[in-house]
Amino acid sequence: MIDPRGLMTFHRVCEAGTISGAARMLNISQPSVSSAIAALEKRLGARLFERSRTGIVLTAEGEALKVRAQMLHNLMRDAQTEIDNVSKGAWGPLRVGGTPGALVSLLPLAVQAMDAQGAATALHVIERPDGTLNDMLRNGEIELAFVTTEIEEPPVDLVEATFTRDPFTLIVGRLHDDLPDRMALRDAAQMPWVLPEAQGAFRRQVDALFISAGLATPRNVVRCDSLLTTKAIVRSTARVTILPREVSSAELSIGVLRAIALEEAGFDRCVGIRRHKERMLSPMARRLIEQLAVNP
Repeated sequence: MIDPRGLMTFHRVCEAGTISGAARMLNISQPSVSSAIAALEKRLGARLFERSRTGIVLTAEGEALKVRAQMLHNLMRDAQTEIDNVSKGAWGPLRVGGTPGALVSLLPLAVQAMDAQGAATALHVIERPDGTLNDMLRNGEIELAFVTTEIEEPPVDLVEATFTRDPFTLIVGRLHDDLPDRMALRDAAQMPWVLPEAQGAFRRQVDALFISAGLATPRNVVRCDSLLTTKAIVRSTARVTILPREVSSAELSIGVLRAIALEEAGFDRCVGIRRHKERMLSPMARRLIEQLAVNP
């Protein structure tokens, strides 16, 4: 059995990049850090890093252990807070991540359902690209990732479930009040656009709409991954974009943006939650998923 204290010391060494830096973070002597790492290496039968003039360089074994050390750090970080919250009748902490559109489409429904039960919640939410979210699930930085689903099989160590479907629409501002309520993508191809930049699931689905219509990606395009900025540009200019309807529901409801049905949109955007396959979920994570399942 690995000594958890040795693993936490190793985490600090990775975080600081040097033995001396880890000693300062832990408020212990440098020889104490070196001794703890030596004991850990002896227990594992592997060299974890090499020293250099600028700090440490992790070995392959060290890189593998770094993920486990980060997981332990994240677990210890939240353990005391969760016990304190439970004693006060609160839920959490729960740390989730997601792509911007997936969070907008799904997370408000989950928060609304949990708030309706009257319990205080400690929920932390961050936005990240798809690939980064997978790594964060693996090292325990987040428990749940809100993502576009049903594009491809998730990695073997992760599982995902779909909770909502949202049709893709052409989103335009008031400068395009003359456009019909339904049109072909081909008729909008020469307009100026705002489209996603990141090479994630949402980008692949948008690209697939142009491909299915036999069209090249527009040349007159602003590439932007911020939903807030994308909608602001479309609202203020003649540029158009493609978004799921729910992502623009607030602006659509007050009439500053308009959704035009696309003839080529033969599939909906699927949004759901991805999590680690083998890791037990916290009580709040289970509650959140349960609430989404009964409030689709």
